[in-house]
Order: sequence, then C-alpha cells, then structure tokens
Amino acid sequence: MPTDKNKRNYKREYARNHSSPSQRAARSNRNKARRKLGLKRGDKREVDHRRSLKKGGSNARSNLRVVSRRTNRRKGAK
Repeated sequence: MPTDKNKRNYKREYARNHSSPSQRAARSNRNKARRKLGLKRGDKREVDHRRSLKKGGSNARSNLRVVSRRTNRRKGAK
C-alpha cells in the first residue's frame, strides 16, 4: 500500500503513457480491430492478430480472430 511519500501520480502517468500520439494511434488501431469483429464494450474476449503487427501483420479481417483473454495473453507478441 503506497504511503503519502510514495503516492502514485496518476495524472503524470496518464500524460506520460496514455496520451502520447503513438499510444493514441495504437489504441485507435486496437479499437478498429474490435469493431471489425463485432466485439462490444464489456466483452471479455479479445482480438488476436494471427500475424502480429510487430512482424508486419495488418488489421485486415483475414488476419484477425476472436480469442479468450487467457489465450491472447499466453500467446503474447512473438
């Protein structure tokens, strides 16, 4: 449990990690992939890229599949 001395500064964390242009673009791409497969907000399943974006994969429908969170996290970005 953080003490007052070690209290997290959520505003600074957000500014540093979530609001940068590259993070916004990445979040937008993830949301586009979810919409393509018809996943709604609150759905626990995730979109898996058969060929990862890091390795040149795309958000094309043929490269996407719906999997459980556990499966997707186990696979990782290889």
